[in-house]
Amino acid sequence: MTTATGLKPAPRIGLALGGGGPLGGIYEIGALRALDEALDGLDFNSIDVYVGVNAGSFVAANLANQMTTAQLCRIFVRNEAEVHPFHPEVFYRPAFREIGHRLLAVPGLISTAVSRFVNNPYDQSLLEAMTILAQAAPSGLFDNEGLHEYLRRAFTMLGRTNDFRQLRRSLYVVAADVESTEAICFGAPGYDHVPISRAVQASTSSPGLYVPVEIDGRYYVDGTLRKGLHASVAFEDGADLVLAVNPQVPIDASAAVRAGTMKPGELTRSGMPNLLSQTYRTMVYSRMQSGIAQYARDYPDKDILLFEPTRDDAKLFFSNVFSFQSRRMVCEHAYQMTRRDLLRRADELEPRLRKYGITLRRDRLEDEQRTISTSLYGEMLPLYVAKGRRSRSEKGRIATGLSSVGHLFSKAE
Repeated sequence: MTTATGLKPAPRIGLALGGGGPLGGIYEIGALRALDEALDGLDFNSIDVYVGVNAGSFVAANLANQMTTAQLCRIFVRNEAEVHPFHPEVFYRPAFREIGHRLLAVPGLISTAVSRFVNNPYDQSLLEAMTILAQAAPSGLFDNEGLHEYLRRAFTMLGRTNDFRQLRRSLYVVAADVESTEAICFGAPGYDHVPISRAVQASTSSPGLYVPVEIDGRYYVDGTLRKGLHASVAFEDGADLVLAVNPQVPIDASAAVRAGTMKPGELTRSGMPNLLSQTYRTMVYSRMQSGIAQYARDYPDKDILLFEPTRDDAKLFFSNVFSFQSRRMVCEHAYQMTRRDLLRRADELEPRLRKYGITLRRDRLEDEQRTISTSLYGEMLPLYVAKGRRSRSEKGRIATGLSSVGHLFSKAE
């Protein structure tokens, strides 16, 4: 394809971010920070197409609103935001209104069950009639209205917007319509009037965990019910290269035990939430793998580069989002894991990236001393954060500096 002037148009770049809940979002922030440092020629705030689902919609919406990967690290991992500080508990506010509504329905449900049994005692037992009480279970345990409110405030600050139509680049937030089961792309024509904050709230509403979000008389939940990544949305918008980050990978318990990140039987003993998480991750991951294979057939002239955790690392599986140390660990882990992945695949990636004007910075990837902290704050960070973990070269520079200062004072005397 060429333009009217005969020049070939610049390639379009897309970013597709998957789900995984709050910890998945923290993983994506660390991975994106590593990609941002390593890929010269790519501005993560000027990507042509952003697509996000679940936690990925939260991260994508912030990037599209000109929040840098460094700012994402500082605000959502290190809690350094002075304006609108973010607290992870915003994701876990009990759905009191929903729970109260269901409790009020209990007397009526009991009356209906008893009436059915009395009128037809041979059709079912009283215990079987009482199964109608299942309708008293809330549609979700938590209400993520707080997330919508946080993003609404953040996106109405100077230089940002809560309106899809006012963004400089395309942003698509994917959710699933509960009643039709269809995947809906907020930000697309017909759905771009919905506030970005409300769309992200809908996309992050995992069924059973969160109450479905009502928008224009329809109810929406987590878009990973349909796909794990939705990279095809970026391709359909004209992206030639899509960078994809998928945090939602099931743990391979046997491999994790061999790698020393997990004890034998730990997954089974860890309780129902982790078992359900493993089951859900397995389903999403299986569909995602099928989708990646389908992209190669449907878009043979386009490229997708996928980055995700290894399946033998249980550290990411059992981390606690409420723990500040856990969030820092997950983010740093994702950062280092992505750096190693880039370096390992460098020979394959470099020619593919070169087509799009992107250069891989091997020098940064080969720097074994590099951490998120040094990337954010520079080489002098260890003086006040790393508690004495200085490299010899850093110590030498500090000693030289002190010597120079001492020399100046001696001359002054």
